Amino acid sequence: MASIDTQVGNNKPDGVINSNSINLNVKGQDGQVKKFRVKKTIHLGKLMSAYCELQSLDIKAIAFLYDGRYIKLKNTPAQLEMEDGDEIDAMLHQTSG
Repeated sequence: MASIDTQVGNNKPDGVINSNSINLNVKGQDGQVKKFRVKKTIHLGKLMSAYCELQSLDIKAIAFLYDGRYIKLKNTPAQLEMEDGDEIDAMLHQTSG
């Protein structure tokens, strides 16, 4: 399983531990996991945009869920009470027709 370490909203040099930052995993429908290190106060829209850019996906076509709940662009890890190592699911929007 391949992973890419990406920092979003964190300008600290490698090896510097910041208690205001956490590691989050974004898991796609294909089972592939991308790892992100983010500040607890950053809007998760930045993480979602970075994920979609890495995967060459349109952000409007993807639903991001944490503990079965949709994540809004303005949500922060602190608001959702996320912890280090938590996983976000990235799913294609279901359309009926």
